[in-house]
Amino acid sequence: MTARTSGNTALITGASAGLGAEFARQLAAQGTNLVLVARNRARLEEAAAGLERRYGITAEVLPADLTDDAGVAAVVARLADPERPVGFLVNNAGIGLLHNFEDNRISEEKKHLKLHGETAMVLTHAALKGMLERRSGRIINVASIAAFLPRGTYSAAKAWLVSFSRWANLAYRKQGIKVTAVCPGFTHTEFHDRMGMDKSVAPSWAWLHADRVVREGLADNERGRPVSIPSKRYKLVAAVARVAPAKLVAGPARKPK
Repeated sequence: MTARTSGNTALITGASAGLGAEFARQLAAQGTNLVLVARNRARLEEAAAGLERRYGITAEVLPADLTDDAGVAAVVARLADPERPVGFLVNNAGIGLLHNFEDNRISEEKKHLKLHGETAMVLTHAALKGMLERRSGRIINVASIAAFLPRGTYSAAKAWLVSFSRWANLAYRKQGIKVTAVCPGFTHTEFHDRMGMDKSVAPSWAWLHADRVVREGLADNERGRPVSIPSKRYKLVAAVARVAPAKLVAGPARKPK
């Protein structure tokens, strides 16, 4: 099942790499115009040019740091522009913290929480007005299987995002708006490398590929599902986590390379 998004514009945060870049590729392949948001202008421009050339769509670049109020405000302004409506929002931008809560600077923890929770909420709020007026819209919030597990402040932030998405899907689906939290497990992207994490702590069977995560996430959003957990293995993990003792489902400890 494919997402029917032709004629719309999708705004994707964290679009220069990883899952964000894959969302951009798959949506562009379906004829969707794009607004690509990330911090690195050069990478965005390179990605936009490649997508326009390959798929014949329009790809706009919007460099912004979404842990910064000014960066968030720039994206809010774009989402709220009635002359250039955005029909699909993908809140994908994210960061990870390698060390334990007590070892992280509180400034890092606040930035982490702002990006995963507050920024996603603010951008969703900005996008909703136009979507409600058009009685049509789609929103994907990239969460994590960690939302169902006791994994520190990352799990806590993603659990909030899942709860928010469940509520928003229920609140707005009768008005034509579908909201889905996509909850992948370990995925081959730059995310863990940027953290400096030793990826060998997770067994090979645990790793997913970005194209599958995005494909299943888009399909579940099209179906109107509030939560998408790509792959049977991670659906099982989430099911077990609901009933198993916390210490058994906490997962492997993070460690540096």
